[in-house]
Amino acid sequence: MKKASFAITLLCLFVIALASCEKLLPPAPKDEEVLAGTIPGLTAEQEREHLVGDEAFGTIFSKEEGLGPIFVQTSCANCHIGNGKGHPSAELTRYAYVNGSTVDYLTTKGGPQLQQRAVIGYAPESLPSEANVFSKRIAPAVMGLGYIAALDDQSILNNADSSDANGDGISGRPNYVNPTDFFSPLAIHISSGGKYIGRFGKKAEKVAIQDQVVFALKQDIGITSDFDMQDLYNYQIGINTGDNVPDPEVSASFVNSLVFYMRTLKAPPRRNAEDADVLAGESIFNSIGCVSCHIPTFTTAITDISALSNQTFHPYSDFLLHDMGSALDDGYPEGSANGSEWRTPPLWGIGLAKDSQGGQLFLLHDGRAHSFEEAISFHGGEATSRRSAYYNLSPTEKDQLIKFLESL
Repeated sequence: MKKASFAITLLCLFVIALASCEKLLPPAPKDEEVLAGTIPGLTAEQEREHLVGDEAFGTIFSKEEGLGPIFVQTSCANCHIGNGKGHPSAELTRYAYVNGSTVDYLTTKGGPQLQQRAVIGYAPESLPSEANVFSKRIAPAVMGLGYIAALDDQSILNNADSSDANGDGISGRPNYVNPTDFFSPLAIHISSGGKYIGRFGKKAEKVAIQDQVVFALKQDIGITSDFDMQDLYNYQIGINTGDNVPDPEVSASFVNSLVFYMRTLKAPPRRNAEDADVLAGESIFNSIGCVSCHIPTFTTAITDISALSNQTFHPYSDFLLHDMGSALDDGYPEGSANGSEWRTPPLWGIGLAKDSQGGQLFLLHDGRAHSFEEAISFHGGEATSRRSAYYNLSPTEKDQLIKFLESL
């Protein structure tokens, strides 16, 4: 009897302690405060396929699985923490030799990207002496990419104005790039001389999500796939001094799972959209001309995933190249983009950026700006008049504009 009473007392104490711990734990974040999650309307089978891709996205590769031998990170998730913007601690460096119209990505010297880490027993890569232009990059957020992938090229071209015919000072143009060997054009794609419009990447240098995935697997992690069988190695050590893991190191199905995962990540959620200051900030955003490049709304075309077909989404981008002036000129061309030209980065999710960046903002392509105002200060070239208009706002108006950006 005494043993039973003692057991009951212990059980009661455990329940009380558990309840006390629950009170100390922070509440679970609201859906609008996190970037993880699927687009609405997926079937049960598609939800399962998304989870398979989620696991692939988080896979940490080892040397035995083909990591490297030179690499930047060991998994996709290490760059895209919580699916959000990356941190400068995991920055990428692209390099090339540029002399006038001559561009050499130094692929015979290890280009176009530096792999500054290596597996045990192997030497990391260093920048070749021939390189004279360098571009630092932090990883972009990956949520909502399926909507962008389902957008037809004509919707992008509708906003192009390479000669600034409307006189608004903005002359966005598409980046026509050579397709990869494995690219299969869809009805949404428009070819020009065998080239296609890029919509992914800092300079819109990638046409499709699959292009980005295959490139990142190899250049960031050193993982070969059915779509790119040539392994990385340190050219400064000697040709073909890479790992001994048979290629491809991941299958086509692994790549396809990653692509499906990214296609079916939800769009970044809005917060406080009806707040009076947020609404005032949105009006200011429009009135000073930010909306000329950061276009709020598009509608997808018909695609093979029903939940992505004919969907209205709000990326706040035109996916076009714009000359951003000398302060943002990295000298590094990609496709038809020159050093000062950058794709308008989508602003959706920017209000949650610091959550994936350790609590501090790192904005622009290389993370150099630590506040929205500092990011605006680097806007030159076509955006000069918009930057000036921001500086002419009253302190209250600036605060309202920032609150609007924080709501995205």
